[in-house]
This record gives sequence, C-alpha cells and structure tokens, in this order.
Amino acid sequence: MKRLTILSIIAVFAAICPVRNSIVSRDIVQREGISNGVCLGQYRPVAPPRTNARAPLRKVIQLTEPKLQGSVSFEEALAKRRSVRQFTGQALKQAQISQLAWAGQGITEPKGGLRTAPSAGATYPIELYFATEEGLFVYQPQQHSLEQIAEQDIRSKLAATSSTPEAVTNAACDIIVAGSARMLTTQFRDKARTFMLLEAGHIAQNIQLQAVCLDLGSVAIGDFDTRGIDRICRLARDLEPVYIICVGYPAPEGATTTSPEQIGAGIKKAVLIIARENFRDEELFDTKRILDSAGVETAIASSRIGIIRGMLGGTAEAKIPLNQLRVDDYNAIIFVGGSGAVEYFDNPIALNIAREAAAKRKVVAAICIAPTVLANAGVLTGVRATSSSSERDRLVHAGAIYTGAPVERDRFIITASGPPAAVTFGQAIADTLAGK
Repeated sequence: MKRLTILSIIAVFAAICPVRNSIVSRDIVQREGISNGVCLGQYRPVAPPRTNARAPLRKVIQLTEPKLQGSVSFEEALAKRRSVRQFTGQALKQAQISQLAWAGQGITEPKGGLRTAPSAGATYPIELYFATEEGLFVYQPQQHSLEQIAEQDIRSKLAATSSTPEAVTNAACDIIVAGSARMLTTQFRDKARTFMLLEAGHIAQNIQLQAVCLDLGSVAIGDFDTRGIDRICRLARDLEPVYIICVGYPAPEGATTTSPEQIGAGIKKAVLIIARENFRDEELFDTKRILDSAGVETAIASSRIGIIRGMLGGTAEAKIPLNQLRVDDYNAIIFVGGSGAVEYFDNPIALNIAREAAAKRKVVAAICIAPTVLANAGVLTGVRATSSSSERDRLVHAGAIYTGAPVERDRFIITASGPPAAVTFGQAIADTLAGK
C-alpha cells in the first residue's frame, strides 16, 4: 500500500509538471539532478538541440549575466542601425555574445519562462545557433548557456551557401536562426509557419539592435541554400533555417582603397587572384578572413570582373581586371586554387605577375593546383613547395623541392595543398607580411 501511495504521488507531480517539447535526454537529467522525469517546482527541463545526429557534448559555456541597462537609448539604436557587410574579423568577447544571445531569446520572466521576443502561444519554436572560430553552439535560454555541437569553424562553409559570402566569412559570429513550424501546427494550423517567421523576425531585430548598442555591426541574410545550412549545421528535420545574422566589428570605411603611398608607410595590402569561374570557396574566403583579421587590406582580381561563382556555390566580386593589376600596389600576390585555376597555368599575364612579384621580393603565394602557376613562371626552382598531389610532377619538373606538406613557407614564397590548409595558409601569409 505504501509503494502504491508513493507511485501515486509521483504520478500527480508528473501530471502537474509535464516535460515540454520532448523527453529529457539522460545527460541533461544527470546534469540537472532530475530524477526519473519528476518535475519539481517551476523548473522546466530543456530538451536537447534539435539536430539530426547530435555529436557528444564537448563544451558548455556558461554565459555572463546580461546587462539590463545601457548607454544607448532605443531611439538612438534605431537611428544607428545599418546593414554592415564588411568586418575586421576580430573575435567577440564572451560578454558580447552573452548579450546578443539574451537579446534574441533570453529569459525575462523566470517564473513563466517568458523571453525577450514574443511567441505565439508561448511555444518558442526558434533555435539560435552561434558559429564562431571555436565551433558551432546552440543557445539554451533556460540556462543562459551555449552548448557546443561541433568543434570545427563552419563559417566558410556557411559562406558558400550564402548570397553574401564575404560578410558570413569575416563576421566574428554568424547566428543561424532556425524555426519549427510543426511545433505550432496543432494550435495554429495553417498559420503555423507565418507565426514562426514572425517570431524569427522579432528575434532578428532584437539581435541587430543589441549589436548597435554594443558598437558592433550586423547584417541579416535571408538568401541562402536552405539544404546547405541543414547539412552543415545538421539540423533536425522539423527545423527550417530562416536567417543568418552576421555580427562583428565593422571594418573602417574606405578600407579597400589603400594607396601605394600607404603601402610604404606600413599598411599591408594583398590581392587574391581567382579564376573567371570555379575558384575554390574555402581557399578564397578562409584566406581572406585571416588576412582581414590581421589588418591586411585585401582585394580580388580575376580575368573577368564582376560576380564570380565558386565550386561550392559561393560568390565573390572581382573588382580588378588581371591585365590592369599593378604588382607595386601590393605586398602579397596570392593565387587561389579550384578547378578554374588551370586558366592561369599558361596565361602570360598571370605568369608575368608571378615573376615580377618574386623579382621584387613580394610575398608570392599559391594554394591547391595554383602553385603550378608559380612553377610555370619559373619562381620555384630550388624552393621548398607543396600543392595538390595532382600537381606534384609539374612542380618537381620545374625544379621545386616538393614536400607534400599542408603548407610550405620558403622565405617569401608560400604554398599550400588545398582547402583544409586554407586557414594555416592565410596565417603564414599574414605572419610573413608582419615580419614574423
């Protein structure tokens, strides 16, 4: 009889406090001290992030308490809000990310679980994912924490899905706003998706106004490959990506207009040369992001000016025609790979640019199959170099000391093997320009 009484009490508590959204996973049960799903007091267990196959939990970042007062008025924030697409690449502080996360979905009324953005029926169908150089994290409003679901920096992959790849790549933090219309279907039926999108809009506006108050820039991007975002972030089937909100420190206006006189004054400038089609996305965007974050001003050149599409679908704008590129205007000449780079293997203009840059002891760099341009220009003789394995024989035939390493730096000549080495490649260029 006593056992039946205890079970009856447990059943009553369970009925009073049902677990919302989904059954609490075992790791959360253990972490929060919940026993057999019994809900005590006002505690609302948080379901795991809705991903197709969540990786084992690697890191939990307990965010700092959000500030509830600031020095910027609401009216001033509205007046200053602009779409910013050029960022320095400088990382954000944890307190800044904390404030952005809270602005989007933070708890404002703990007892009822109410949040900063209104939600139809208090269903809260939105998940916020934060992509930084440290990996991909999902925001947990109840704990005001970030839970890591991937260790890799996915920003360049996100950029390849977007209509504004440079903003996505160079932003210190890309916030993916994803929503589930299915969570609203039972209550709101054919209005479910409309209400989900409205909530996403409320959250995006909160985040962007908060960015203004933190002296940060932001841009909300809605034009991207939805399936690509699903795949990269491993979202659950019921989640639909709605926005990528890029947030970071705005680059100074006119940063890409450095004069040759400034080059001699210590401001470094690099030009990335891409093919007229099918450049390799990571090799451009990751390299450029590292250089931008190091304070190196970058430009893009090609045999065709205008918008150019990469192998993974990303786009970049080439503003400098290859036949008008002046080597003296730059400290570094960088040839980006990708299948389209073969157009420069025997291109007299490209070969002369490589020769002139090497003769003037500029930093000369190439990645993936592009080191063949340097080989054919005759600047790799006796130089330790690497490339995609497909180009090994060409480099050896040209007199290079082929190593097959991810990245090789021999004095002012830097080569790399391919996309996985793009970040290290960019860092090697930045270090060389800095005299390290």
